[in-house]
Amino acid sequence: MRRRMRHRRALLPAFAVTTLFLAAACSSPAAQAGPSATAGHGRQLEAADRPADGTDHSLAVAAAPATTATATTATAGPAGSGPRAHRTALAIGSYDSRTRRAVLADKPVRHGSSAASSPAASPTPSGAPYKAAVGDVIASAPAPGAPDGLLAKVTKVIGRTDGGTEVQTEPSTLNALLGDETAKGAVPVDPSSFTVDKLLPGVKVSWAKTGHAHAGPKGATVPLGSLRLDVSADIPTAQNTPVSAAASVNGFVQVAPQVDFAYGGAGSDAPPGSAYLGVSGDWTSGWAVKGRAAAATGTPLRIPFAKLHADPVLQVGPVPVVVNLDLTAYVQISGDGRVTVDVEQNLKGDFRAGGTFGLSKGWTPVSSSDMKSTPVRASVTTAGTVKTALGAEASVGLYGAVGVTADLAPYLRGEASGTVTASSDGGGAKAEGAWGVYGGVDLSGTLRLQLSVFGTPVIQRSIPLGALNREWKLAGGTF
Repeated sequence: MRRRMRHRRALLPAFAVTTLFLAAACSSPAAQAGPSATAGHGRQLEAADRPADGTDHSLAVAAAPATTATATTATAGPAGSGPRAHRTALAIGSYDSRTRRAVLADKPVRHGSSAASSPAASPTPSGAPYKAAVGDVIASAPAPGAPDGLLAKVTKVIGRTDGGTEVQTEPSTLNALLGDETAKGAVPVDPSSFTVDKLLPGVKVSWAKTGHAHAGPKGATVPLGSLRLDVSADIPTAQNTPVSAAASVNGFVQVAPQVDFAYGGAGSDAPPGSAYLGVSGDWTSGWAVKGRAAAATGTPLRIPFAKLHADPVLQVGPVPVVVNLDLTAYVQISGDGRVTVDVEQNLKGDFRAGGTFGLSKGWTPVSSSDMKSTPVRASVTTAGTVKTALGAEASVGLYGAVGVTADLAPYLRGEASGTVTASSDGGGAKAEGAWGVYGGVDLSGTLRLQLSVFGTPVIQRSIPLGALNREWKLAGGTF
């Protein structure tokens, strides 16, 4: 379970997440919505829940409205009791994560001024109060006591309170709501929705969205939908290093993340035929390293400089699917402290990482990255090695349960080797050797058992995404 960033963070203007992917195409036919059931348990899926194209009957996947008057909520009765999930004006009045008790409010919890304008605020049929029943499944966007959203099944109706109906719940799964429907989509994450915890002084944040921009460093140009972090910091140097060899890094990371989601149902009480969860996006970074750096312990030294968090809500037909996205941007350095470098690299490309499920193979990892770099300058002097990375570690989950972690680390590597010989005839010393500077990218990660929130079998152990590494030569020479 991810750790909350509750202190020292700067809250950017809020949205209504993302550091993800679409690889699985779901093919099972969508179930037809049945007739409306009794009050509180049914209405046919609205036309807006499905694409207008008559040839594709999968549920639409889109970002939930950024300004809704009510928390988006969907409910479904026990399997076999009638229509599957439907939107409702029901709201989570409060939730206690320790006891898993929730109060289901009869009236919407208002976050704005116009409940009637929100498509998620359609009233319960005939306006009757919601009558909770054992077996009901509830999916909610973030609500009081449930900042990660809530996906739960009612196990006991405790009784009425001033705020609504109190119920005992237990965790549920998405197939209990989506049944034999299918859905697939990739939804960009609003860059302004991230909370940012700056871990080093001098970190600057920039982002741009339609109709609004937040400018960070002077002259920074941020494309629409992108978030940019600039950093400038000193990094450790080898012991007894002269002041003139002090090491520093200056650079930026710019990312336009999106959440990728797919579901191919086989029924409310059966594992889905397919599922996918991941993160992907466009990546741009540029950084310069200068000086003589070394890892203090001989192992790579990682220096986080910013932590980010967002909880984008995907509207999958009538169901709000809450995605929890954490990103940690970092500088990493390894080296022997002997080589002095002066290198700069600009890098641009894309990435994706996640997990895909199929009935025959279960959960399998997905990871890819296509990066291209341009060296601005590159030089290495003195024999030795050094490697620096300016990367980001992402974790992606649903309703507070981490499912995928991914670590994307574009890097620069420099090495030099040679000998120095002295002539006995007084001709002086002569140096001979070679040096090279290389760019590269590492992508690694893990699938976690919590992906069972789809309704798939539990992963018995964490599954590595598999290490992806690409490297290319930027410059080299002899001395």
